[in-house]
Amino acid sequence: MNAQTQFKLSPADLAVLLALSRTGTLALAGERLKQDASTVFRSIQRIEKGIGQRLFERSRSGYQANELAQQLTAPAEQIEMQLEAARTMLQMRPEQVSGVLRVSSTDTLLHGLLAPALLQLQVQHPLLEFDLRAGNELVSLTRRDADIALRATKRPPPHLIGKRIGPIRVAVFAAKSAADPGANNEIEYQEQHWIAPDEALPEHPSVIWRKKHYPKIVPKYRVNSILTVAEFVARGLGMGILPIFLAQGRADLVQVSEVLDECQTDLWLLTHTEARHLRRVSTVFSYLAEHLHLD
Repeated sequence: MNAQTQFKLSPADLAVLLALSRTGTLALAGERLKQDASTVFRSIQRIEKGIGQRLFERSRSGYQANELAQQLTAPAEQIEMQLEAARTMLQMRPEQVSGVLRVSSTDTLLHGLLAPALLQLQVQHPLLEFDLRAGNELVSLTRRDADIALRATKRPPPHLIGKRIGPIRVAVFAAKSAADPGANNEIEYQEQHWIAPDEALPEHPSVIWRKKHYPKIVPKYRVNSILTVAEFVARGLGMGILPIFLAQGRADLVQVSEVLDECQTDLWLLTHTEARHLRRVSTVFSYLAEHLHLD
C-alpha cells in the first residue's frame, strides 16, 4: 500500500481503531460505536488505504491489531478520556451524574457484594448506566476496558489506585439439609464429595489449600466459578470452600470448619489514575468504597 499524502486521520477514525482493537470483531466494535459491522469494515478499509499500511491481521477468530494499530490506541484513548471529561463538565447540576460506568469483577463478587450495593446507588443517581462484566481474568483498566474493578488480590497492580475493602475469609461449607455434614477431620473430609474450581482456577487459594492438606481428595464436581461451588453445595451435592460473605444469610448452607487463614486474601476496589477524575467514576468509586462490606 502507498500512503496518500492528503489523508488526515480524524478523531472519528481513531475511535473506530480503538473500538476494533478492544473488541476484535466488526460486530462488537459496531455495538460500541452504534454502527453496523459493514460501516466499521468500510471505515477500516478507508483508513488503511489512506495511510498505506495495514492495521489489523484478519483471521477466522477476528481482527488482531498490529504494532502500528496498538501505537495509535494511545492517542485514541486520550481523546476518549478528554471527551468524557468535557461531557461531564456540561452537566447542569453537580449532583447529576450520568453516563455508562463499566465495572469488572468476578461472578462471586458481582452477586454477593456489588448487586446489593448498586441498589441504593441506582436510587441516588438514576441517570447512571452500568456495564457489568463478570470473569476471572483481570481486564485492563489502562486500556479502559473497565472504569472500576473489584478484585480479590493480595498485591494490586502498582499502576492502579484503589482502596482495600477488607480481608476475604473462607471456610468449608456443606448443605444445611445434608445428614451429618461432618466435622472438620481428615477422615470425614476424605469421605465427602467435593466441589471445586480446579481446572478453571488452579491458583485459587482454596484449591492450593486443599491440595496441600488433603492431596488424596479428588473433587467429584469441577466447576468454573466459586458461585457455582456455592450453588452445588447448597443443593447437597458435596462440600466446598466458600467466602464467608457469600454464605452469610443463606439458610441452606452451614459452615463446617474454622476460618481457613491460609486461604485469606484481600478485596480491592481499583481504578486508573486518569479515570478517577471523571465524575461518574469518582462518584461510583467513592460510593462503593463506603458501602461495600465483607462482614
